[in-house]
Amino acid sequence: MGLSTSITTALSGLSAAQAGLEVVSRNVANAGTPGYNKQSLALVDTGSGSNWSARVQGVQRAFDQALQSQVNLESGRAGYTSVMADFLSRLDLQLGRPGEPNSLDSVFSRFENGLNNLTASPDDYATRATFMADATSIVGTLNYLSDAIQTLRGDAEARIASDVSDLNRMLPALADINAQLADSTIRDAGKAALLDERDRLIGEVGQIVDIRVSYDGNGAALVQTQSGLGLVDALPTRFEFARSGGLAATISQEAGNIGTLRATTAAGMDIDILANNVLQSGRLAGLFELRDEVLVTAQAQIDEVAAGLAQAMSSVSVPGTAVSQPGGDGFEIDLSGVQPGNSFLLNYVENGNPVSVNVVRVDDPAKLPMDMVDANGVRTIGLDFSGGVGAVATALQTALGPGLAITNPSGAMLEVLDDGLAGTTDVSALSASVTSTVAQGAGMGLNLFIDEANGAFTNSLDGQTQKLGFASRIRINSAIVADNALLVQFDAGTSLGDATRPNYLLDQLRGLKFDVDGATGFSATGYGSSGNVLSIIQNTLNYQGNSIAAAEANQSSQSLIMDAIGERVSSATGVNVDEEMARLMELQTAYAANARVVTIVKELMAALMAL
Repeated sequence: MGLSTSITTALSGLSAAQAGLEVVSRNVANAGTPGYNKQSLALVDTGSGSNWSARVQGVQRAFDQALQSQVNLESGRAGYTSVMADFLSRLDLQLGRPGEPNSLDSVFSRFENGLNNLTASPDDYATRATFMADATSIVGTLNYLSDAIQTLRGDAEARIASDVSDLNRMLPALADINAQLADSTIRDAGKAALLDERDRLIGEVGQIVDIRVSYDGNGAALVQTQSGLGLVDALPTRFEFARSGGLAATISQEAGNIGTLRATTAAGMDIDILANNVLQSGRLAGLFELRDEVLVTAQAQIDEVAAGLAQAMSSVSVPGTAVSQPGGDGFEIDLSGVQPGNSFLLNYVENGNPVSVNVVRVDDPAKLPMDMVDANGVRTIGLDFSGGVGAVATALQTALGPGLAITNPSGAMLEVLDDGLAGTTDVSALSASVTSTVAQGAGMGLNLFIDEANGAFTNSLDGQTQKLGFASRIRINSAIVADNALLVQFDAGTSLGDATRPNYLLDQLRGLKFDVDGATGFSATGYGSSGNVLSIIQNTLNYQGNSIAAAEANQSSQSLIMDAIGERVSSATGVNVDEEMARLMELQTAYAANARVVTIVKELMAALMAL
């Protein structure tokens, strides 16, 4: 090997060592920088025979695409489980654990005990006052819980708006990085920094929405949702979210009056994200599920409790009167007290088979026709009473067929007769369930719990239904607050020592069962479709407790997955300072050796020149 070859080889070694030292320096300096991927020097040997040298081909950045795809997938799931656990744990704090002093079941227990005490001492003012305080407490609890649920929905909306704003900031930044990566003149160190920023942004986007990413030869990222909506290519997609302004139980997707999320793609296509089920995971999917489903279900459950309380206290059963006509036997009943949401029940036998038909007053034409079988096997028919009982009789006759004779003999009377001697039908019972709207003179029922503006709670199905949001509107009847003797005196002359009304109210509270709304989720999760007020409260607490436990378990499991993936990413792409120090020593040794060669060649050249 000649001197010129030796010095060329040594100088190439010095250059390679210098470049390696710069890479090591960057790695060590960024060892604690989030999102930084370690770099390494790519060297190639050039030459032939005995004439070889090292050439720096470029700087390589550690990157595992398969591992990064798994990170993107699991990041979306982590974002989803995180917000679900966060919000449901906050709901858990509001509801209270069963048996805690301020939990819904404890507040109800005090109310029930107060009513029980009232049956023993109806003439004691202090007992009546204590019961009214217990009634006020359960109303306050329901109002508070409803407000808390709507506040959580509002918080979810605020988080949605914030995440959408972040998306609209990060997606253009990713598109800009894609454009810069296409520049062939960019230096290796600069490109590595761009790729680090690319992956950092993709990681943040992946927590907000579920994504899948592919890369072109320059490293530019094509980002899509798992459902296929393009987010970033040459140009970014833009999102628009219209907030509702203020949330209440009556504001929902079903009502069509809640803020929605839309996307405008780079091609100009406008997409309703929620209507097209674009989001499958990520924080946004969790937040929308909370706002539009999970917390709506929680509201429906406490609305069910409020409705049960009101109806248990105010419902009065009106029995039909047996009648016999030349054409058949049956019953007649006065329907003048039936208000929207009230009903009457007809029981008869047809061809040896018992039949139960519950007729509900529904005056809203948008809710009609209504003819279904409830969870207890009772046929439920909705009829419009606004045209009078004659119209009700005609409509019911049409619905039930010729085996019965259904007429309106006078006023608000409804008469139902069987087919007489033919014997194919026999009417066994006819009764109505109506809401008491006055404190005296209308039976044992008491309108203790009312709707806003002193309106009676009749469980009307008209419009958005009276039950919707009732927990936020339930109030104590101001007339009973002013005169708690009304808890006992169902008629003006009733003795304060008469426990008839308190006993009736206690029996109603414990024994009256309600068909719960499908929106509660009870029937779909094995909690049953009917029950008294206490069972509805217990089901609510159990349902929410199980939901919260499941959300926390999912978050814990996902955290373990993310920790495991994080370790793999750190091992594959992170900086190990010990390895870098070892590499530094190798480079220093190589640098010193090549420098020694240069020095020796210089000395030999000087000696040759001196000859």
